[in-house]
Amino acid sequence: MDRIKARKRAEELVSKMTVEEAASQLRFDAPAIERLGVPEYNWWNEALHGVARAGTATSFPQSIALGATFDQELLGRIGETIASEGRAKYNEISANIGDRDIYKGLTFWSPNVNVFRDPRWGRGQETYGEDPYLISRLAIPFIKGIQGNGEYMKAAACAKHFAVHSGPEAKRHEFDVKPSKKDLRETYLPAFEACIKEAGVESVMGAYNRVNGEPCCGHSFIKDIIRDEWGFEGHFVSDCWAIRDFHEHHKVTKNSEESAALALKKGCDLNCGCTYVHLMKAYNKGLVTEAEIREAAVRLFTTRYLLGLFDKTEYDGLTYLDVETKENIALAKRASDEAVVLLKNDGILPLSSDKKVIAVIGPNADARRPLMGNYYGTSSEYITAIEGIRKAAGDDVRILYSEGCDLSNVKPDPLSRDYNTLAEAKAVMSRSDLVVLCIGLNETLEGEEGDQGNQYASGDKNDLAFPKPQLKLIEAVKASGKPFITVVMTGSAMDLTPFSEEASAILQAWYPGARGGLSIGDIIFGKVNPSGKLPVTIYKSVNDLPDFEDYSMKNRTYKYTEHEPLYPFGFGLTYGKVKVTGASVSDSSASARENGFDISVSVKNEGGIRTSEVVQIYAKALEDRNEVRNHKLVGFKRVTLEPGASEEVILHITADTLKVFDDEGNKVTPEGKIAVYAGFGQPDERTKQLYNAPALELTI
Repeated sequence: MDRIKARKRAEELVSKMTVEEAASQLRFDAPAIERLGVPEYNWWNEALHGVARAGTATSFPQSIALGATFDQELLGRIGETIASEGRAKYNEISANIGDRDIYKGLTFWSPNVNVFRDPRWGRGQETYGEDPYLISRLAIPFIKGIQGNGEYMKAAACAKHFAVHSGPEAKRHEFDVKPSKKDLRETYLPAFEACIKEAGVESVMGAYNRVNGEPCCGHSFIKDIIRDEWGFEGHFVSDCWAIRDFHEHHKVTKNSEESAALALKKGCDLNCGCTYVHLMKAYNKGLVTEAEIREAAVRLFTTRYLLGLFDKTEYDGLTYLDVETKENIALAKRASDEAVVLLKNDGILPLSSDKKVIAVIGPNADARRPLMGNYYGTSSEYITAIEGIRKAAGDDVRILYSEGCDLSNVKPDPLSRDYNTLAEAKAVMSRSDLVVLCIGLNETLEGEEGDQGNQYASGDKNDLAFPKPQLKLIEAVKASGKPFITVVMTGSAMDLTPFSEEASAILQAWYPGARGGLSIGDIIFGKVNPSGKLPVTIYKSVNDLPDFEDYSMKNRTYKYTEHEPLYPFGFGLTYGKVKVTGASVSDSSASARENGFDISVSVKNEGGIRTSEVVQIYAKALEDRNEVRNHKLVGFKRVTLEPGASEEVILHITADTLKVFDDEGNKVTPEGKIAVYAGFGQPDERTKQLYNAPALELTI
């Protein structure tokens, strides 16, 4: 059903409602209007990396891990799978049984397209990384996959949290962000613009904070930028209880009626929370008009008609037999395989069969929580890191296990002494040929600030250090003298300096999904060739970062950093030997800056195993003061080559990606020559050092 027809039906239905009935439909828990045949509908559902909080569903790696795949086709398939499972669950539970509770609808408040500007932000794990171009290129297929291309929309996606939001979690209900016009347009808005213009996302969610004094869920940007400038036709939803913050924390209004009126008049159609319960009070006081209430209701019912919630659809045949299928589980395994980033390897990996006794130690070795991240569903099976290692090792390898320490508590047992399991870890290591150290965090240590709209109580990190018990365990591992492989399971970049020199290998495994331990084991034993790339910068020290509350992009992310990183954005090793053997552009004249160009990159697998790599294209306007400090990602493509095979990878670089932003936030064609770099990572010195090969450079 096209939007024009859906809106016409919505207008007809809403015209039959009283003002009170129309206003009631602007709440996330919209009640039934029985006389019009309108069933109740709960708009709140989550699908960040699989259908979440709604029972059994396929568990994909956390979003930051999906960012590490640099795989657009994969993100599209994951979106399609989430929509199919969500529709199947809706058919069985809501349509058939009549349970229309929270987390059971078809409006998914995903993806999170905020920029992961600072690794201390707890919710950065929900994003695809620190680069707005990477975020947008992955969000677009994810959104298209969720929404589908059938007669009806399969499910509705939501780009969140508009517009300038990435912590601090503890202050988000009162914080006022004041970005420069350049940073706003260069960093904070591009992913949202792409989601609207290129993906046709059905919904946008506002953030909790203010931007330049205006609360995001009642901001002039909703009309001026989202609707008027970008042509958004879907509905705008508040973050949960964010409108209540207008009067309780931001102090821009005096009471609930004023807050509801401000949000509605600025263009917020749907309230996650309870403030719109007071809309009729605002209406009776003349703070909002009947037309404004009805317009918001029309937008919301347009979405419901697009989803076919009042019709027979082509998706009605989906059932619970389509949830967590063999094919869907295989797709999740592919995602976790592609997400793991090999940061270091002195040759120890993949492990050979002569290692007869392996010590697997650490608080995340046999734990489920670090598989999941946050905003997750229920899996019918969980495979931890040690279980995956055990499966991959086979019967001839002895696996010894010790937790070694608690995740964060020095004394988890009140009757014991501090670090009471450290001695066991030392004993286990003494009887082993090598050690696999599984450390990291989980959603109790990094995540979303806890409030009544969220079932978890966690937040930002104070620094990038591992918890004290884990640092103690790391020292014991180094003191053992045994070669060790470190598996880091986090949703963010941590301080790896305590073991980066001594470790024989380092795997950044993120939160890899319910069965993610399989990928960890398969990569360690060479059954899978690692191919993930860092979607964030791993810094040498938190001292290399500005204050967390400073939203200026100066000295943040790979584009603006003034310090050499420990491991750069875009970096990731493999077990193979794929090389870039040449590159050329279709147009090296000045017109290429106006029209874009194709770049052809020649790659060859000179190794003996099948290998996947990510061709990455960066650019920098060499003579324009408005260009980013370092360089910027303008194209990427994942390629897989058999031993000895060659391929010409062609990427189209649009003129839009080459443009720069002036101090007023205007996007302009850059002046002078533009350097274009082709390789498997950035053209910086640290990447060159780690790869032992520079990116190829061309000039247009």
